[in-house]
Amino acid sequence: MDRTQDTVRATSTEKLSFDDWDELRSPRPAVTDFDTVVDRAMSRRGFLGGIAVLGGAAFLMGTSALTPARAASRLAFDAVAANSLDTITVPNGYRWQILTTWGDPLWSDAADFDPQTRGTGASQERAFGDNNDGMALFTDGARSILAVNNEYTNLVHTFGNRPDGKPVDADDVRKGKAAHGVSVMEVAEADGGWSVVKDSPFNRRITADTPMEITGPARGHDLLKTEADPTGTASLGTWNNCGNGRTPWGTYLTCEENFNGYFSSSDADYKPSEALSRYGVSNKDWGYAWAMADERFDISRHPNEPNRAGYIVEIDPFDPASTPKKRTALGRFKHENAELVIDRSGHAVVYMGDDERGEFLYKFVSGGTYTLGGDNSGLLESGSLFVAKFNEDGTGEWLALTPQTTGMASQAEICVHTRQAASAVGATTMDRPEWVSANPTKAEVYCCLTNNKNRGVKPNAGGDATPTNGPNPREKNNYGQIVRWMPENGDHTAAGFTWNLFVLAGNPTVHKDAYAGSANVTADNMFNSPDGLAFDSTGLLWIQTDGSYDNEGDFAGMGNNQMLIGDPETGEIRRFLVGPKECEITGITWSADRRTVFVGVQHPGEDGNSSFPGGEGSVPRSCVVAIKREDGGLIG
Repeated sequence: MDRTQDTVRATSTEKLSFDDWDELRSPRPAVTDFDTVVDRAMSRRGFLGGIAVLGGAAFLMGTSALTPARAASRLAFDAVAANSLDTITVPNGYRWQILTTWGDPLWSDAADFDPQTRGTGASQERAFGDNNDGMALFTDGARSILAVNNEYTNLVHTFGNRPDGKPVDADDVRKGKAAHGVSVMEVAEADGGWSVVKDSPFNRRITADTPMEITGPARGHDLLKTEADPTGTASLGTWNNCGNGRTPWGTYLTCEENFNGYFSSSDADYKPSEALSRYGVSNKDWGYAWAMADERFDISRHPNEPNRAGYIVEIDPFDPASTPKKRTALGRFKHENAELVIDRSGHAVVYMGDDERGEFLYKFVSGGTYTLGGDNSGLLESGSLFVAKFNEDGTGEWLALTPQTTGMASQAEICVHTRQAASAVGATTMDRPEWVSANPTKAEVYCCLTNNKNRGVKPNAGGDATPTNGPNPREKNNYGQIVRWMPENGDHTAAGFTWNLFVLAGNPTVHKDAYAGSANVTADNMFNSPDGLAFDSTGLLWIQTDGSYDNEGDFAGMGNNQMLIGDPETGEIRRFLVGPKECEITGITWSADRRTVFVGVQHPGEDGNSSFPGGEGSVPRSCVVAIKREDGGLIG
C-alpha cells in the first residue's frame, strides 16, 4: 500500500514513502493562502478550536459513534494492549500459526527458501511471493483455494545477498518480478492446523510476466498500443497488487496500486508526458531496475506501457489455465481494493479508492445485471463510472465520468486517464482512500482515509486544492479517519448519499483538540493510519493499520501496527491483534466455517529491527497467519 512507512531507499540512509518519492520527482507547490484554509476550518466546525466539535457537531460521527457505552458490547474478547514486541499478540483464548511465508515453495520440486541467496528467479517463480497484502478464500466442496496479493519487495531483504541490496543482473530482475503479483494455492486444515497443499492442481503464481487480456472500453485504444502489442488488447503481468475484492460468481479481484515506480528511462533527457506525470511515472524507478532486463519498462522507448497498468484484474482461482482480465471499465488509478456489492436491482456495484494524497473515491455500476448461477463473466466489462463529491452538510453525490461531463474525447480515454476525469468534474480530494467495505447487514459503506500530511498544505498531483473539508476535517492529518456513507433509499446505484465519520483516529494522551480523535478513541484503543478494512458476516468491522510504529511523540503509546474490531451500531472499538516490529497488518479472509480468520503480516523489519517469524538472527519475511479460538468457536 502507499503507506507512511513504505520504504523506498534512494540512498543508504534515506527512507521515503511512495508518495514522498513521487513528490520528490514532481514537486507540488505549497498552498500560499494557508491562513485562509485554517480560518475556514476553524469557523466551519471549530476543528482547530478543541474537542467541542466531537460533541457539538455530533452528526460528523453519527450518534452511535459517540455513545459506545449505551448498548451491551458485541466484542466478546479481552482487548489486547498496545506493545512493541517482535511477535503477534492475540486475545486470551485465541492462538495463531504461520500458514505460509515469503519464499515457501508451492510445489514439492521447488527449493526451500535460502536465507543466504534469498532465492533465484526460478525458485521464486515456484514459491509464495513477497509482501503479501489483500487475500480471499474460495471453497468448492472440500477444497479451499486461497488467493493472496504480493504487493512489492523490500530490496534490502530480497537482495540482501548483494553488497548494496540492489538487483545487479537479469536473474535478480526475474526474481524481483516473480516476487510480485498473486499467489494462488490450495490450503487445508488437519489436526487443528492449516497448511498449503503442495502440488495441488490449483496452485499458481501470477507475476509481472503473466499474459493478461485487456477488456472494456479502453481495449484496443491507441493509448494502450505498443510495439509488442500493436492491437492494445493483451499485456504482460500485474504488479504492486494491494487490496482485493471478490465476486459472487467466484472470481478474485486484484488491484494494481503503485505501478508507476517500476518504470524508468534510458534517456536522461526524456520528458514524460503530463498524463504520465499525473500518475507519478518518471525517468527513475524505485530501485527495482526492471528496465535493465525488460525494455517495456523503459518509458523513453515504450511510453504507452504505463497506460497498461493501474487496473483491477479479475482472476478465476479455480482455473489455473485461465487468462487474467484487466477490467478497464473500472478505471485506471492507484487502486487500493475493490468492494463489490450486488444492488437490489441486480447491478454489480464496485467501490474503489485511489490511494494517494488528495485523490478520489470511485464507484462503478455494471451495465448488465447479476444472474444467480448464470454466466456473469462479462459483468465488469462495461458500465458507468462515478467519482464522489462530499458536501459539507453531510450529503454527497456520485458524479458521472462521461465525455459530456469531463470534456474528454471518449469513455476509453476516461478509463485510461481516470484521475484527470475526476479532476475535471470537481470531485472531493480525499485523505488517501484505502480499503472500502460494505456492511452485510444494511446499506452502508465504509472507507479508510488513512492519513494525509499535505491536507491544507499542498495540492494533489493534478493541482487540485486540498482544503480541509467535511470527511477530511484536519490539516496535516497524520492519524486518519474512517468515513461511511448511506446510499439514498438504500440503493447502491443511486446518485445521492448521506455521510458521517465513524471514527477519527488520534492520540488522546498527547492532544486535547481534534487530534485526540473522536469520542470512541481512548487511551486503551488508540491507533493511527487505518488502512485495511473488512466486515465479517455478523456486521462487525475489522480495522487494520499501517502507520507510524515509533511509539513516540504524536504516536506515543500506540506500539506496533495492529488490528481492531469496531461495532458500527455502538461505535465501540477494541484492539484484537498487535503485529511484530515494523510491520503492516493487511489482508483478511475467513474460512468457510468461520472458525479461522487469515491475516497478513507485511514487511516485518522494514527498518532492519525484526527477525519475525523465524526468530533471532533470521531474515524477516512477510507471511499469512491463521487465527482460531482455542475452544473452536466461531470468529465473525
